[in-house]
Amino acid sequence: MLNGINYGSIRRYAVLVTVVLLAAACGSKNTIRPGDTLDVAFEKAMGQYERGRYSQAVRSFETVLSIARGTELAADAQFYLAMSNYKNRAYLVAASEFRRFARTYARDERRKEAEFMEALCHYRMSPRYNLDQTETYNALDRFQLFITRYPGTDMAAEAIVYMDEMRDKLAKKKFMAAEMYMRLREYRSAALYYSLTVERFPESQWAERAMVNQIRAWYEYAVNSVQERQQERFLKAIDSYESYVQVFPRGENREIAEEYYDMILTRMADLATITAGR
Repeated sequence: MLNGINYGSIRRYAVLVTVVLLAAACGSKNTIRPGDTLDVAFEKAMGQYERGRYSQAVRSFETVLSIARGTELAADAQFYLAMSNYKNRAYLVAASEFRRFARTYARDERRKEAEFMEALCHYRMSPRYNLDQTETYNALDRFQLFITRYPGTDMAAEAIVYMDEMRDKLAKKKFMAAEMYMRLREYRSAALYYSLTVERFPESQWAERAMVNQIRAWYEYAVNSVQERQQERFLKAIDSYESYVQVFPRGENREIAEEYYDMILTRMADLATITAGR
């Protein structure tokens, strides 16, 4: 420090100003400006996309697209606008842009990819199992349409994997709803939701457990019913057991199913004795 002047601080400040000015210059160099040709504007937008600056790329591709209508670059700008939104996790907007690309440029070789990406956007928006599953169903519909249009392709095989995952999530939602009804001792509702789990998602990992728990739900429903209604409700439990044995003859919860079946038979025998003694 000389005469109260800290030259170290001045040097650091000078370096900082230089860095800021250089960054501003670079930013200006890579930003679309008035007077840029369409090719230059598109090149700058692609540069932002390739450097991972997706928010900037979105704005730049929107600018390019606004002046590229009817040119050869229009399809490229539309496609990368959709991809930029996807990379920026703006999935709802991206889905709309991919759909616009597929409809506007139906003969473009990237149409298949755009349709797959539209479905993938809805998959990305699919929430946890206990929340509203509208986007899950949207994704399933679009993936199913994709598989119908492009059967046997690598993307179709990938779509099947995503669909299995989402169906398993939907099955879990039904199964957990049934579990909630069991805790509330609403056994009939529980049995119906276990049934829905199996009927709608028979290949999910929840189906086998749902069928076993349905036996239990009908059993508890019968036990907690008035005596005059117990017989018919025990028979529903037996029907559930027989369905389980048929569908999952080697199910991992077979032992539990057998225990409930024995309990049902014992209860029905006791009920028959009581009825006969009247």
